[in-house]
Amino acid sequence: MAFGWIDEQALLRRRAGLVRTLRPRPADSPLLDLASNDYLGLARHPEVVEGAARAARTWGGGATGSRLVTGTTELHTELERELAEYSGHEAALVFSSGYAANLAAVTALAPHGSLIVSDAGNHASLIDGCRLARGTTQVVGHADPDAVRKALHTHDGPAVVVSDTVFSVDGDAAPLAGLAEACREHGAGLLVDDAHGLGVLGDGGRGAPYAAGLAGADDVVVTVTLSKSLGSQGGAVLGPARVIDHLVNAARTFIFDTGLAPAAAGAALAALNLLRREPERAARARTVAAELHARLTAAGHEAVRPDAAVVSVRAPSPDQAVRWAADCRTAGLAVGCFRPPSVPDGISRLRLTARADLSEAQIERAVQVIGETRP
Repeated sequence: MAFGWIDEQALLRRRAGLVRTLRPRPADSPLLDLASNDYLGLARHPEVVEGAARAARTWGGGATGSRLVTGTTELHTELERELAEYSGHEAALVFSSGYAANLAAVTALAPHGSLIVSDAGNHASLIDGCRLARGTTQVVGHADPDAVRKALHTHDGPAVVVSDTVFSVDGDAAPLAGLAEACREHGAGLLVDDAHGLGVLGDGGRGAPYAAGLAGADDVVVTVTLSKSLGSQGGAVLGPARVIDHLVNAARTFIFDTGLAPAAAGAALAALNLLRREPERAARARTVAAELHARLTAAGHEAVRPDAAVVSVRAPSPDQAVRWAADCRTAGLAVGCFRPPSVPDGISRLRLTARADLSEAQIERAVQVIGETRP
């Protein structure tokens, strides 16, 4: 029978407690949201919503084609210019998603004969980029510059080191300065995904590479998403102009994909302009994360100290993590639930988003619910 193996896979998932389901949410959810990636609380901000609406009224519902045909509007170009300027890079290129941006950057910067050194904790989009690239990938220990050095030492040709800046599971930060030093010792490039750093880390949320003094370097390329701190959708690659020009000519997820919808570009641009005026939102997100961590650990939970705006709380097992998250939802709190294979170390977690717009009462309520529903 065609696709008969799907039933066997479904049975194995049920037995392992790893079944995933879609849960449509209403427009006005009554839940306290600590599950989304809306770090700065901008997804529903009136200026961001109006930016999306104005762009849709001006440019229509879709980009109408690939970026190289009809899918590049003046709005896309303005967004790229503003993103590059704000984060300290020479140039930027906008994609339809952060996933597409990562696939583009990794595959286009790791040709045949090159070595990709990839952190064991990297996001799935970076991992998939490594799988699709023509270079050889070597996975190294998590956040370990010395392991990167050893890997680079084994290769004489072109090389690129690939890492998240803030890892999405536990919210820990990569040692960017150490990674850059290891790369420069061997003439390798550094490619980092700042999806969870932009808008949260660095001066006014300019990102982790900016905070590490790496923004604008000719050997550093950064990918970002527009769907987290900027409350929109899409992604971008930031870096030297010659790298961006190369992506325009060589990145398949740029050349053959429809351009980002104008509404998403308009929303992201509005959010970026708002962040320029209100840079304190970045610091507030970090403060909320620190408060969540302090209160959770004081209550006896095993929570990982956050380096940005992600706070993870360890759960005893995949089944109990799912039940814990469901019980939180029943009590009015939405939290993320990470379990294998999404977590590389096999440890299941609740994942909390420290949003800049959370009040002290909401923080206290979240900690209370997590404690009351603990398995």
